[in-house]
Amino acid sequence: MEKYNQQDINTVQSSRRRDDLRDTALGLVSTASFPAIVGTADMMLKSAGVHLVGYEKIGSGHCTAIVRGGIADVRLAVESGVQTAEQFGQLISSLVIPRPYPNLDVVLPITNRLSRFLDEGNYSRLSNLAIGLVETRGFPAMVGACDAMLKAADVQLSSYEKIGAGLCTAIIRGSVANVAVAVEAGMFEAERIGELNAVMVIPRPLDELEETLPVASCWIEERQPLKLPMNIKQPVTEIEPMRLPDLAKLPAKVTEEVWNDE
Repeated sequence: MEKYNQQDINTVQSSRRRDDLRDTALGLVSTASFPAIVGTADMMLKSAGVHLVGYEKIGSGHCTAIVRGGIADVRLAVESGVQTAEQFGQLISSLVIPRPYPNLDVVLPITNRLSRFLDEGNYSRLSNLAIGLVETRGFPAMVGACDAMLKAADVQLSSYEKIGAGLCTAIIRGSVANVAVAVEAGMFEAERIGELNAVMVIPRPLDELEETLPVASCWIEERQPLKLPMNIKQPVTEIEPMRLPDLAKLPAKVTEEVWNDE
């Protein structure tokens, strides 16, 4: 009986999943640079009511941003993403899949996987800040760019990303003005040391975009329970429990009453 009920539950869940995907679509835009794909994803999120599933990095510098949502929203978001990637000169390809089959969800983790770097109960001290990205070809150029950016403005090095083909991206956080100044300094230093591939400044990133970007563990803090002060006026002492007498051993007192019948 339990096995039969479990089969019924699985069937209902599968049918609900098909219904959820029936009127939705997947949108994919691929670029040849990590800063370009982050800027493209930012534009896709801000141009239509879609959700950012995450990124797929397959090597050789190829990065793909994946969004999901209503069919019309996804088409509009992909169109905006393509235009943005073309402006950067980094567009590789794009795709819109209306009403994807559930089989895609089983084989390819691209429909229900939202990239979440921060674990539940943790948060980053660099949230809600502008983002700057400087991508170089070669690790020494990226390290030199990081040093120049940290010395040029009041910014923090959040993390870095590698996508193959020798491409490394430094990610910084700070105010919009500081990030702009730092990125400019990083560009000149990267060109002096090696090869600069791409740069990006995102003034007001959305929460979904922030959650898909890596953050070094040193910036992650675990939420601590709230400790309320307790003001105890009287000292707490141990009180001995009161022992009740054994009622069976107590003498019974009987009161006699005399009735006079007149």
